[in-house]
Amino acid sequence: SACMKQVIRTPDAPGAVGAYSQGTTDGNIVFTAGQIPVTPEGEHLDGESIAVQTRQCLENLKAVIEEEGLSMQSVLKITVYLDDIDDFESMDEAYAEYFQDNPPARSAIGVDALPKDAAIEIEAVATTR
Repeated sequence: SACMKQVIRTPDAPGAVGAYSQGTTDGNIVFTAGQIPVTPEGEHLDGESIAVQTRQCLENLKAVIEEEGLSMQSVLKITVYLDDIDDFESMDEAYAEYFQDNPPARSAIGVDALPKDAAIEIEAVATTR
């Protein structure tokens, strides 16, 4: 059977640097790559507050999801990786701005380290249905 995988690319999120795509879809489900707090222009926000970093990760996710003609309401599941789990409350406060009603399922995980010394990385799974 033919592979239905399509790659999602947008200039409104940081470019994929390496052997991965910003997002992929089979036409039903959209998977985003993990997004770290980097602007589409490549500026690292690692000196900023965790709230600012969270918002940038979510703006990047939003751009990938919107490239597919979807909205954040299409997100089924989010995974948040924090290099300091003590940042959870600040992350959650900023995160809530993006999901006022019917928020997606979510996991938040404290990890030892993230790429490019990021404090946070967020990935999403969305549906086209």
